[in-house]
Amino acid sequence: MSPHLVVVGDVMLDRDLVGTSTRLSPDAPVPVVDVEQVLSSPGGAGLTALLCRAGNGGAAGNGGTTVTLVAPVADDAAGRELVDALPGIAVHRLGHDGPTRTKTRIRSSGQAMLRVDEGGPGEPVDVDAAALAAVLATADVVLVSDYGGGVTRDAVVRAALTEHATRGTVVWDPHPRGGAPVPGCTLITPNAAEAEAAMAAMTPAATSTAASGETDHAGDAAARARTLRAGWRAHGVAVTVGADGAHLATNTGVTHVPAAPVASTDPCGAGDRFAATAALTLAAGGTLDAAVEAAVEAAGQWVAAGGALAFRAGLRARDRADVRPADPALPAEVRDLVDRVRAAGGTVVATGGCFDVLHAGHIACLDAARNLGDALVVLLNSDDSVRRLKGPTRPVVAAPDRTRVLAALRSVDAVVVFEEDDPRAALAALRPDVWVKGGDYLPEQLPEADVVAAGGGRVTVLPYLSGRSTSAILARAGQER
Repeated sequence: MSPHLVVVGDVMLDRDLVGTSTRLSPDAPVPVVDVEQVLSSPGGAGLTALLCRAGNGGAAGNGGTTVTLVAPVADDAAGRELVDALPGIAVHRLGHDGPTRTKTRIRSSGQAMLRVDEGGPGEPVDVDAAALAAVLATADVVLVSDYGGGVTRDAVVRAALTEHATRGTVVWDPHPRGGAPVPGCTLITPNAAEAEAAMAAMTPAATSTAASGETDHAGDAAARARTLRAGWRAHGVAVTVGADGAHLATNTGVTHVPAAPVASTDPCGAGDRFAATAALTLAAGGTLDAAVEAAVEAAGQWVAAGGALAFRAGLRARDRADVRPADPALPAEVRDLVDRVRAAGGTVVATGGCFDVLHAGHIACLDAARNLGDALVVLLNSDDSVRRLKGPTRPVVAAPDRTRVLAALRSVDAVVVFEEDDPRAALAALRPDVWVKGGDYLPEQLPEADVVAAGGGRVTVLPYLSGRSTSAILARAGQER
């Protein structure tokens, strides 16, 4: 039986206007953005609910978890659009006078240039205490996703959560403008700024009691995690510190959970990914340590994959019926590998290219790609494909030898040769959870991005290792003749 998560919090409609900016407006010194794409999806607790529905694989879709979202949703156009964008998620609507909170971001070249907020804070009205308690009682884990809109300040909501925390598992992702977490929470997940704000709001008595002899109450994240755990009377507090991971305080002390280094593109939504993964891990019977370790890893992968914008692009692509080409057959041994990894709950990673004259840059990319999952499949351009892409003198190394060299690497689990100029058909057959490319472009700019997203995967772009390329090696070899 799949776990049931109940997400309680503030929702909003997120819109991204994505385009290019190459000129200034003639009537004011401001950039002009030519919009090429409009992405719309649930934000706040709505995004958290989608992530819980996706499961710990993190891709848009059904990860086997049933989810109920409890939130104030107005009966207006934006509210209806928001609910329609939550397929497979039951929505328990708290009363809300509206209008629905909407955040619109204008983006160009991967950067947010402006955000426009509309609507009120979204405070609930006339909450039915009995109905709310009945919904909470069905949960394996309750996840509070506080976005400062007023849900966690509502007296009826707080009473229901306080009562539930005495007997159930509650994960609380706090906000400085929200109500304090109720006593008895299983895990509370503030980031460093939220932890600092919470420390400032605590009474001196609570702070000194929590410190237990520590001299630096407001210093490092470990001290804050310890202090907040006692002040909030929680089983565990994990203070997240971005690229440095998280500090988890429990009754046995404070543990630092480091994060793997990633190339940061857009951290938006990383806190939601962290909290959702922790809740899912606890729902599956995991310990607090296991939950935070999984959450740190998932948040890093989320940032590396492009954050909330890439996730929303994936949601959009999954609804398109025309993005997937016909599936070619995969070799039986590769299909068996993929099936085994997925049956064990693992992550299939794929990368691709010519890999002609293997060098240190290739090795670095392959090692980094393998670290993103449990198996790495390399999609290799055939000799004819390389000739069409690189010219008549390439490849230097024929496909059978390139395949053998790649397969001998510890980081590579399988190699698939494809004949086309790009790997879209092979990706449609493989449907990896993560598709890795080296370069400096945005994930959504890749021609195969829609195919990856349509199969439930995400795109991660890794930076090239400076100064390493096959062309440079061949050029130097020619000069030395």
